[in-house]
Amino acid sequence: MTDRELFRALLAPDLFPGWADALLPRIDSALEGGRHGDWPQWRAVVESLPDISPCEVDFAADAVKLGGAGDCGTDTRQAVESALRLLHPWRKGPYDIHGICIDTEWRSDLKWRRLQGEIAPLAGRRVLDVGCGNGYHAWRMLGAGAKSVIGIDPTLLSVAQFLAVRHFAGDWPVAVLPLGIEDFPAETRAFDTVFSMGVLYHRRSPFDHLAELKGCLEPGGELVLETLVVEGEAGSVLVPEGRYAQMRNVWFIPSPPTLLSWLVRAGFRNARLVDVSLTTPEEQRSTGWMRFQSLADFLDPDDPAHTAEGYPAPRRAVFLAEAP
Repeated sequence: MTDRELFRALLAPDLFPGWADALLPRIDSALEGGRHGDWPQWRAVVESLPDISPCEVDFAADAVKLGGAGDCGTDTRQAVESALRLLHPWRKGPYDIHGICIDTEWRSDLKWRRLQGEIAPLAGRRVLDVGCGNGYHAWRMLGAGAKSVIGIDPTLLSVAQFLAVRHFAGDWPVAVLPLGIEDFPAETRAFDTVFSMGVLYHRRSPFDHLAELKGCLEPGGELVLETLVVEGEAGSVLVPEGRYAQMRNVWFIPSPPTLLSWLVRAGFRNARLVDVSLTTPEEQRSTGWMRFQSLADFLDPDDPAHTAEGYPAPRRAVFLAEAP
């Protein structure tokens, strides 16, 4: 199966009417751009996975659950685990696949708990998840009743991880595509809910990103925006001189009042802050499935209230707003 055939199958007309023709040329361009040379090896890992029918699927569980340990023999389970570990590092999760617990760097379920009671109910909604990683939250959105979910992320390893999970989950109205928001068709006005979590501070122009997000929402649709913030009054913005918590491409970290004003300036209505949480090593840490450095290594060892560079430690907030 070619890459185009793979993504056309993901965008099946009965699941995502009309999207294949719009998105496949953009996916072709993204893959031809050579964003990562290991894509053929990662695809081969996914294609090597055995077919195992899950005894159950549970997208509402903290660890997205696909089947149980009794669905296959020990040798098969060990082979599956070995294959999945070839897709290291696993950033977002956790997952429970046929008794294999993928303990990812991020406890993404904790973020989901903070926002799930605040957002508009997802039942029957068409959802776009921008910067979705391997699709963990996309599965949780489906578990919350979403009619369909399209996730976009330019990181091809994340796309391969999603395909591995989907291999065991089966055909559901969820797709993760190798696209950035700048690759996505402008002004589609096609989605009831748009999520942008952990993306805004990576954008050179936050207002351009907010405009792109608004253009994806149908009138009255809901934006769910999660991002780094700093404490401060309206107008306060941290612009790191170099890295922030060892991240290279962090451009703007506003205070909550500042970001609320940005949302209003960008044309959103009813902008509001629903959560602010300090990121802790319980939520982001190294594991056997992500063996590189993580949050504890990015903080000042003598003062964990600050990053290694001396900036305030990571604090994340969730904002909601409505498209006009």
